[in-house]
Amino acid sequence: MKIKNAEFVISNSSVAKCPDSKLPEYAFIGRSNVGKSSLINMLTGRKALAKTSATPGKTQLINHFLINDNWHLVDLPGYGYAKVSKSTKNTFQKFITAYFEKREQMICAFVLVDSRHSPQKIDMEFMQWLGEHQVPFCIIFTKADKTKSKELELKLENYEADMLKTWVEMPQYFVTSANTGMGQEEILDYIEEINKNLKLR
Repeated sequence: MKIKNAEFVISNSSVAKCPDSKLPEYAFIGRSNVGKSSLINMLTGRKALAKTSATPGKTQLINHFLINDNWHLVDLPGYGYAKVSKSTKNTFQKFITAYFEKREQMICAFVLVDSRHSPQKIDMEFMQWLGEHQVPFCIIFTKADKTKSKELELKLENYEADMLKTWVEMPQYFVTSANTGMGQEEILDYIEEINKNLKLR
């Protein structure tokens, strides 16, 4: 898939205010500082579509972007904010949960995980929640350029081994780098294939 146009549509904190559209949606979510905004900008080929920040947790709303006039990329607030209050965190958690439970247009969630780290409890718990609520998801390992290839391969193998302790199979995953563009084609082709299948239904 080639992204010809990508435009911001709306930001809000309520699922009820999401776009009144039947277009398929693909949601991106992860822990603070996982590189979500940089990844979105890399995928879309736009340097500042999603606002990047040195301060983790800057995305605090549900952000919809219209891609190629036929699907929505949804940028969701991260979980595990380092510097927000407990009440703010609870508010975020409520509308993230509501989005996944109520938004019928949501086709797949992409859960971003920092490839440099071993499995983090908060990521594993979030993916477990998605599984229990039958929310389709894939894993995107970010910042792959920060690790030597053999070390990265070992980390991915260890991650899969940990996942298989509680999952029947490893979810679909992609290895990416916002700096080099690694994984861009694979993710966009995956989305394109799903969109084609949706049209055939």
